[in-house]
Amino acid sequence: MNIVWFRRDLRVADHPAILAAAERGGPVLGLFVLDDRLLKPSGKPRVDFLHSCLRALDELLGGRLMVVHGDPVKSVPRIAREIGASAVHISADCAPYGRRRDEAVENALGDIELVRSGSPYAVTPGRVRKGDGTPFKVFTPFRRAWLEHGWRKPADTDASTVDWLEPPHSNRIPSAAPLPDAMALWARFRDERLLDYDETRDRPDLDATSRLSAFLKFGVLHPRTLLAESDGAFRSELCWREFYADVLWHRPETAHRNYDAKFDRMKHDDDRELFRAWQQGRTGYPIVDAGMRQLLREGFMHNRVRMIVASFLVKDLHLPWWWGARHFMNHLVDGDLASNQHNWQWVAGCGTDAAPFYRIFNPETQAKKFDPDGDYVRRYAPDSAEIDPIVDHAVERRVALDRYAQIRL
Repeated sequence: MNIVWFRRDLRVADHPAILAAAERGGPVLGLFVLDDRLLKPSGKPRVDFLHSCLRALDELLGGRLMVVHGDPVKSVPRIAREIGASAVHISADCAPYGRRRDEAVENALGDIELVRSGSPYAVTPGRVRKGDGTPFKVFTPFRRAWLEHGWRKPADTDASTVDWLEPPHSNRIPSAAPLPDAMALWARFRDERLLDYDETRDRPDLDATSRLSAFLKFGVLHPRTLLAESDGAFRSELCWREFYADVLWHRPETAHRNYDAKFDRMKHDDDRELFRAWQQGRTGYPIVDAGMRQLLREGFMHNRVRMIVASFLVKDLHLPWWWGARHFMNHLVDGDLASNQHNWQWVAGCGTDAAPFYRIFNPETQAKKFDPDGDYVRRYAPDSAEIDPIVDHAVERRVALDRYAQIRL
């Protein structure tokens, strides 16, 4: 008897933990724990998407997914002992909280083995290192080493790989909207838009990106699946996800602190009224307002626009990057701690491989270049021309550069 404890791997195809459970033999209980430590920082869009993922996984398991609400350190050992499990199989969690939680669960399990097989990444964080054994701090050499390291072939698994147990207690999976077919979405993108991805991926007015980030976040798709059928710019975008997970693995404190410590001296403002205007998409800068309203409406924002609105918050409004990062994590369906926090730090100039702080996005220039006909702005912020700008970009750019000069001394 075994348990497969699902977390960020809500699928049955290419699932090393399921394969490991099958090799042990015997029936398997599929388990998911709704953990308040992860749910509370998540906004409703991400929680709703999680529930949709659980519904879809339950269907794949023939209605046999056990979902409980509680502390995994207590729930997982209790259920394992109740069914007489000899092992609990998981995909390794690489985030700071997940690593601490899994260590605590492993201790609480006692004689019951916690078996880690695979991870949410093509290459598990911590494995790609420089020749001297230290971690990479810059993306481009990491990408070269990551490509050279390579990744395993997909595991040959599906719902029939093991015999799934009926949950031992009555089970209630939260109601949710049907989950789109992730493989169908990938096939459409691969066949229709992947060829032009490098030229069109920065255009928020076009349907040019995969929109698969939330499926990767929850492991409905594994990156190996996409890497097997892609190359070039799209493969590099997947590598950024792996790079930031590796950074967080080595420097877990950077989830909430500057990677570059000299930015601890940077002066920030504390204007909550300006922050609310940014949150609501009422800044008077159309591309910024369109992005912020897309976030509130859809739980998603185009990646180019994420950079634009982040630069505006940090360098035009002079507000802390972690305010914006927290707002994103509250609203993004694809909110991922490593990618979100370190992308914010990239824009703020305080992260790894960071854009120099003096590279400040001009929202009007960015709009002309990446939304040339104004289609994106009209879609999400049609009234933006009627809103007076809350700051003067040229003035605030100078303020930002002056503050940066002070910490460089």
